[in-house]
Amino acid sequence: MTLIHSFLVSLFHREEGQGLAEYALILALIAIVAIIALLFLGTQISTILSTIGNAI
Repeated sequence: MTLIHSFLVSLFHREEGQGLAEYALILALIAIVAIIALLFLGTQISTILSTIGNAI
């Protein structure tokens, strides 16, 4: 029982992969924000780009 407990404690105190997990969470958050922004602003951006393309 103590062997299992010490193994679980060692898993939570390991910091080697912690930085990678934090970067993955930040990347996922940025992706979610970008997708939401494109959903709300997609038509407006498309209209602006079409106007610029027609002017050229």
